[in-house]
Parts: sequence; C-alpha cells; structure tokens
Amino acid sequence: MGKTYNPYDNVLAVVDKAAALLGYSPSDYEAIKYPERELKVSIPITMSNGEVRVFEGFRVQHSTTRGPAKGGIRYHQNVNMDEVKALAAWMTFKCAVVNIPYGGGKGGVICDPSKLTELEMRRITRRFTAMIAPIIGPDMDIPAPDVGTNAQVMSWIMDTYSMLAGHCVPGVVTGKPIPLGGALGRSEATGRGVMITTLNTLKAMGLPIEGSTVAVQGMGNVGSISAKLLHEQGLKVVAVSDVSGGIYNPSGLNIPEIIEYLSTKGHLLEDYSGEGISHISNEELLTLETTVLVPAALENQINAENANDIKAKLIVEGANGPTAIEADDILEKRGIVIAPDILANAGGVVVSYFEWVQNIQSVSWSEEEVNEHLKKIMDNAFDAVWNIAKEKHVSLRTGAYLISVKRVVEAKNLRGIWP
Repeated sequence: MGKTYNPYDNVLAVVDKAAALLGYSPSDYEAIKYPERELKVSIPITMSNGEVRVFEGFRVQHSTTRGPAKGGIRYHQNVNMDEVKALAAWMTFKCAVVNIPYGGGKGGVICDPSKLTELEMRRITRRFTAMIAPIIGPDMDIPAPDVGTNAQVMSWIMDTYSMLAGHCVPGVVTGKPIPLGGALGRSEATGRGVMITTLNTLKAMGLPIEGSTVAVQGMGNVGSISAKLLHEQGLKVVAVSDVSGGIYNPSGLNIPEIIEYLSTKGHLLEDYSGEGISHISNEELLTLETTVLVPAALENQINAENANDIKAKLIVEGANGPTAIEADDILEKRGIVIAPDILANAGGVVVSYFEWVQNIQSVSWSEEEVNEHLKKIMDNAFDAVWNIAKEKHVSLRTGAYLISVKRVVEAKNLRGIWP
C-alpha cells in the first residue's frame, strides 16, 4: 500500500465527488484544488554534540478564502509535502464544516522528537519559526500543535515570533500553555468533540448510549481523552491501543487507571496487565465486535485490505484520514456509518478559534464557557451534516464535504478571482 498512497489525491477525490453532487462545473471550484502557498525551508541546527545538522521543514496554506489559514505543525520522521498538503486541505474543509472563519494550513519538520534533546527541539523550533515568520501571524496563518509537538513548542514559536515583531503576539499560535494565553479546555477539546459526535451519531442511529461498547486505536491526546469522556458518559470501553499494541477486556476497561499508568514516561500498553485483560495487536483492535470504533492514531489505518473485517456499527474518526477512500465504499455498502474526521475531530480547531478570539480581544473565558460554546458548535455542525446526508442519500463524509465545499466555493466566488 504505502508507496502509491498519496493523501492529497484522497482529498481531491472527495472534493470532486462533492462538487459533482452540488452541480458545480470545474471552473467553479478549480481554484480550491490547489494550495495557495507551499513553503519548504532548510533548518540548520548546532546539535548538542556540536555537530551541524540540517532539517527540512514545510508550511502549506491551502486556503485563506474564509479567513486566516489555521493548522498544526507536526514533528515526525515521515513528514512529507504531500502529507502536509493533504492535512492543510482537510483543515480548510474542517473549519468550513463547523463554520468558523478560518482557512486551512499545515506545517511539519522532518525529525524524530524522541531522538532529540530539549535544546535541539528548541533550536529547531526557533529557527523553523524564523524561516516561516514572513507568512504566519494572527491575521495570516495561525499554527497549533500536532503529532510530535505540544504546548511547550507553541510557547517557543510564540516567543520567537514576538521577538522578531518586537512586541508580544499571543495570537500567532494556539494550543499554548494557559499562562501565555492558552484556552481552558483546549487540551481536551478534540477528544471532547469526538465524544459529542459519538453521542450525537448513536442517538441519530437510534442506538443506546448506556452499554454501547467502544474500541479506541491510539492513546495519544485525542484517543485517551475520547476514551475517558466516553467512559464517563456510560459507554463501555473494551479495547485501547498504543504503538506497542492493544489491550482488550469484553467486560470493560478501567480507563482512568490506564490513563494514569500511561502518564508515566516509558510506560506502554504491552506491559499493562490486569484481570480479564488480553493483549491484541492494533490490527486486531480494528476488527473487534464493538458498537463504536474510534481510530485515533495515524492516516490510512482502515483500508481496502481490512475494511471487510470491520465489525463496528459506527466509526468515529479521531485521527485525520484514518479511512482510505477505497475502504469508504466498502464500509458504506456494508451499512457501517462513519462520522468523518472533518466533523468528528474538529473540536480542537473550534477551541483553537476560541483561544485566538480571546487573544486578539485580550479577554479570557471560563472552561464552562468554552465547553458550552464547543458543544453548541459541534451539535449544529452534526445536525447540518446528518440532515444533508439523509436528504441526498449520501454518507456522512460526503454530507460534510457538501457543506464545506459549498461554503468555501461560495466565499471564493463572492470574492472573485483577483486581479
């Protein structure tokens, strides 16, 4: 699979499908098939041992039609331009689905954070920020954390950008620590959005909340918070996994205890044991007989090879692009409902938007306010997607793209082509 799979082709295929259903001619939406800007930079760093190494970085702005570009920065050894372009486009449509005034952007640096010292991480971050500084800013492009980056990395970006500007600019990034203007509830936001979408979809499908079973692939920030909040809502989380593999207990897992265990550095699920727990692979987790499956790891986990073995009634995409396009068709034919990534995991960008709003207005909201606003936006977005999907007899993913492509194209056509 690996070599021929290009995530950007995936995005274009879905956009074409939505545009055809909306009755657009190619001229109507040609412009949104191409990223507006792609920047590739070299990042020379003096390593802790005195050697100089050069890392490669990217920042892509897919669209600024509806507002500043918005999207994370990932530090990962397999980052490449096609992946960053796809993620930037997903952000455009994700922001449009939940109707917040942003376009899509994404960034990345090819590096393995687990092999870098804190000093090296800081140097990479500061130099990378300086290299992309001409195209980022609170009115232009607002980065955020992603795979391999966190609130600390955002602090360094904000500080570097502020030093270059000569004054404090908290609104240049979101996902910052609270003392630097971060939003309360931001770290839980993506997982909370997954939980809200799961409950909304189960309800719409006429399935009970109490006693429904869940398997979560990936126990990073999104997966662990999703598992915790679904567990609190009365769903029975029976399986979770991380890079080392998964654990399964048909009677339900003690999620708070597992999260506590994983919070110690170096602790992995392969070493976790308890009564009634069996160890399974990540592949096995995907094919368990559960009500809900939450893939919250990396792209392309559910593909043509395993789509026929999926037994969950509902897939809620915590990760970006966990379902390959070939798998979508197979799952749809089999009657399995997918709550798509651009809806299900949009909680993070919604609360990032709240953080930015607070920064540029110099105000601060309570966590209750943040969660309340988040629920309202996620509920409205879900209702719109569910209703259009039912009306047009299409999947929820196509429904989400019908809404988002229409919003982006309408904005583009209202603005017109410059000059």
